[in-house]
Amino acid sequence: MKFGPSPPEEAVGCILAHKTKLPDRMLKKGHLLSAEDCRLLAEQDHQQIIVARLEPGDINEDQAAARLGNSASGVGVSPDTAFTGRSNLYADVNGVLVVDPEAIAAANRIDPAITFATLPNFSRVAAHRMVATAKVISFAVPEALVEKAGKALRGAVGVAEFSPRKIGLVATQLPHLKSVTMDKTRRVLEDRLKPSGSQIVGELRVPHTEEAVSEAIRDLLDMGADFLILFGASAVVDRYDVLPAALEQAGGTVDQFGMPVDPGNLLMLGNLTGVPVLGAPGCARSPKENGFDWVLDRILAGLTVTPEDVTAMGVGGLLMEIGTRPQPREKKQQSRTPRIAAIVLAAGKSSRMGGPNKLLAQLDGKTLIRHASEAAIGAELAQTIVVTGHLHDKVGGSVNDLDIKIVHNPDYAEGMAGSIRTGVDALADDIDAALILLGDMPRITSRDLRKLVEAYLRDETCLIASATSHGKRGNPVLWDKRFFADLKSLSGDIGARHLIATNPGFVSEVEIGDAARLDLDTPQALHDAGGTLPDRDS
Repeated sequence: MKFGPSPPEEAVGCILAHKTKLPDRMLKKGHLLSAEDCRLLAEQDHQQIIVARLEPGDINEDQAAARLGNSASGVGVSPDTAFTGRSNLYADVNGVLVVDPEAIAAANRIDPAITFATLPNFSRVAAHRMVATAKVISFAVPEALVEKAGKALRGAVGVAEFSPRKIGLVATQLPHLKSVTMDKTRRVLEDRLKPSGSQIVGELRVPHTEEAVSEAIRDLLDMGADFLILFGASAVVDRYDVLPAALEQAGGTVDQFGMPVDPGNLLMLGNLTGVPVLGAPGCARSPKENGFDWVLDRILAGLTVTPEDVTAMGVGGLLMEIGTRPQPREKKQQSRTPRIAAIVLAAGKSSRMGGPNKLLAQLDGKTLIRHASEAAIGAELAQTIVVTGHLHDKVGGSVNDLDIKIVHNPDYAEGMAGSIRTGVDALADDIDAALILLGDMPRITSRDLRKLVEAYLRDETCLIASATSHGKRGNPVLWDKRFFADLKSLSGDIGARHLIATNPGFVSEVEIGDAARLDLDTPQALHDAGGTLPDRDS
């Protein structure tokens, strides 16, 4: 191909390099110039135009891209019609993208005009998602180069389709692990399984002992499970800890413990009579992507996962931002007095109240939301934000005379995470930490909040200060700004408890008594506390 200026009258059959205006229309870049086009360009006093002129053996960009896309498409992938030198490849099915990196690199090294790009290898993809693109940069390329690139790319991009599995779930129990946390863990796992159509055929909650876990494993196999997932109440911290020891006691093998993906380091991969077994790291209780997803997806797609596969996951395996994953003893770097804010969550629908909005209930002559808001103001913080949702006009109206900022979460029905995101987004740029309070905990006082702040200020390694009641964690919780990105990435009604569980080295527990766990969720609980419900339309 020759590229450069040409008089219009000599450009018939050439490709226009730049869009050019005619009196009645615009000639687009890549337009194949006709004799009439060239005559009009000459009449418009265009002395020269920039064109591409094909030489013998050249093929145009769309033909070249189409051939590359067709060649690269393997099982589960289809190319779209080539346009402007681009052929996009789409997944035909839900599954895991499987790419031949060496083939892609070989094709991209043939000529700078030939490019091929894909999503990351082993990405989870949904049907109809674009997974790769062939782009020919110049208007034409020699057919011989396209033929060479096509051979290199042959079948290089495919999608291993998910297939439904029968999941057996073992969840161990210890006194500190609440049943509500285990329930949420199961829901998060079920969401992960949905794209494959897999279902949990049995869940056994057993003591955190080798014998109990081993027996549960065998029971789930008897129930027809063809994939076992183990969640420990306590993290697996050694190759011979409870979960790996239980798997071996049941007759299985531990193929790999530990992976170079963070979060996800403490994953266990094993096998029992051909049935894959995954020991889930603690971060798998969260819906946020972690190393557990990388291995789970491959198994659900029927791909073999070897220790070599796991140990090769280090490049790209740092999934958590450095700013929110400091070293355990790293100190806060502060050159001034930290500015701390409060976020009061007041968006829920109060469904367990049977109709009225509990935040508008009266207790000691004040609404519940006013109790929480005044406690935050009394703690003399830099900023107080109230996040409203359900009946936001009435909830906001009950506190709008206070020195607060009211923000509305329009997606409040999706769960607490959306309200946390809304609150964090509303923080001033110079805020160093934020207390997150629940609007229905009226016995939390300004003094309680100051105790959390004092713990944060006193301990240079404290990045999370959690209120406790008789040794059990409750609310509120203070979060250093290093966790703001994680808080904004939450989804659903899971909350942020998993961040505390996966960052124990940064947590200070602050005992404040019964108020930390007094949650007025039901009419009886409100009545017992001395409160009264508003009207049903409130």
